Amino acid sequence: MSFSNKEGGEVLIPSTIFLDRNISVLEAVVEYLKDKKEMSYHEMAVLLNRDDRTIWTCYNRVQKKRGVKK
Repeated sequence: MSFSNKEGGEVLIPSTIFLDRNISVLEAVVEYLKDKKEMSYHEMAVLLNRDDRTIWTCYNRVQKKRGVKK
């Protein structure tokens, strides 16, 4: 899967991130972009055409599901 950003570049998403059925597709994408690509919430929101707060909520929800402590 790939997404095009504003600069015309592509962000490639490996299909293996969707193997964990305990998290939603959006949660998997947001977790990958945040942890592996080190993107900001705003960059992800623009890329995925979502609100910044939605991205923040998805990332925090997946962190809770994974049991990650802050």
